[in-house]
Amino acid sequence: MSPHIPTADLKARYGERYRWLLLLAVMIGTMASIMSSTIVNVAVPDMSHHFTLGPSRAQWVTSGFMVAMTVSMLTTPWLLARYGYRRTYAGAMWLLLVGGIAGGLAGDYGLVLAARVAEGLAAGVVQPIPAIIILRAFEPHEQGRASGLFGMGVVLAPAIGPSIGGILVDLFGWRSIFFMVVPFCLVSLWMARKFVPTTAPGGALASSGASLDWRGLLLAAVGTLCLLNGMVQLRSGTLSVAGLLLLGALLAVVGFIAWQRRLAARGGAPLMDLALFGYRPFAMGSIVAVIYGTALFGSTYLLPVYMQVGLGLSASYVGAILLPAGLVLAATIAFVGRLADKQPTYLLVSIGLALLASSFALMVTIALGSPIWMLVLWAVLGRIGLGFILPSLNLGAMRPLDKALIPQGSSAINFLRMLGGATGVSLCGIVLEWRLAAHGDSFANPVTSPERLMAFNESFLMLAALCALALVAAWQLRTPKA
Repeated sequence: MSPHIPTADLKARYGERYRWLLLLAVMIGTMASIMSSTIVNVAVPDMSHHFTLGPSRAQWVTSGFMVAMTVSMLTTPWLLARYGYRRTYAGAMWLLLVGGIAGGLAGDYGLVLAARVAEGLAAGVVQPIPAIIILRAFEPHEQGRASGLFGMGVVLAPAIGPSIGGILVDLFGWRSIFFMVVPFCLVSLWMARKFVPTTAPGGALASSGASLDWRGLLLAAVGTLCLLNGMVQLRSGTLSVAGLLLLGALLAVVGFIAWQRRLAARGGAPLMDLALFGYRPFAMGSIVAVIYGTALFGSTYLLPVYMQVGLGLSASYVGAILLPAGLVLAATIAFVGRLADKQPTYLLVSIGLALLASSFALMVTIALGSPIWMLVLWAVLGRIGLGFILPSLNLGAMRPLDKALIPQGSSAINFLRMLGGATGVSLCGIVLEWRLAAHGDSFANPVTSPERLMAFNESFLMLAALCALALVAAWQLRTPKA
């Protein structure tokens, strides 16, 4: 068991640079967790061949991770209060490490799936922690710069990860993908022992305190599973099953809200403190987070499919087109982070959403004979938009919160963003297949056509409309004047 080391002692030991060392420590672990979520997609074809899996069973490697990650985000505030920063963070890193090693050595698909769920649980617990640290350890005039630095590091992980993953799969096979998180986890564990305090947020001693809201967690898990599987069933065309699952998701949400209210009224510790939504900037930021997650994950799925199946470009060519956009995104986040210390965050988020909506809408100008620079330019424009949103949204939504609510706020807004993201991929797939059928085309046809591009254009316009809708909520991120 590690000795009790409060934040004040660590500040005295490392001086002014301490908060940056603390941020770096949690950034490395967060990069590992994000990399583990995206990089496995590169290994799915090889893994499917090795275990002779059909598409639906292979899909659970990604879906299992996403569900586990989304739901476990809600447990972070309770874990931090119960066990403190260091034990919570180190425990998640050990779970991610064990999941990576077990997945890489697995001889059975069930064990691979269990390893992915373990990695998802770890990733969900880790991801709300950096925002809590930024808002607690940094002064208001430094929070934007810290968010920009953190965001740049985190964005580079999924930008570079799949490229390295592709090389590893070619050289060493699909198992090597799982081992990629190991060095990151080991470094983050070493840094956690040096720089992460043992205290809970606010400097309080970690205590046994209230028990975890298991009933709320179960309702959140059931609701998430029903929603994601309902969206998948909608896409595969089983409308009656999809309707039942989506009804189940709705009932679980209603039950979750009712139980959280009841538990709070009885003086308990709810999984999600609904008092958060009494702060207008947080409530509006949550709406932006859901829509932003939908557009971000949806476009991450739609863009490569559009380039390969719509425009007939090769996979390696698509990677070369998207790489400049990824690098521009990292640079924009660092720049906007500094702006967020001086400019109103609602303005930065609104600019980002306007640029993102424009990049989706401008995709309709591309035809089969269009020059490739147009495609690169619109992709870069969209990534600049994302760069404006990423460091500004959390700050704008959570700065007005009471300090005691910051852990809950970070957990809730990450949960809502991931829920939006998980549904975004299915939503884009559903809209695309619907518009393809409406234009008399399908993916079974090996040759692309102007009709196919029209179906893609209409899917991009749907994403543009969602971003425009989020703009209305983003403008409400302004803190009301006293």
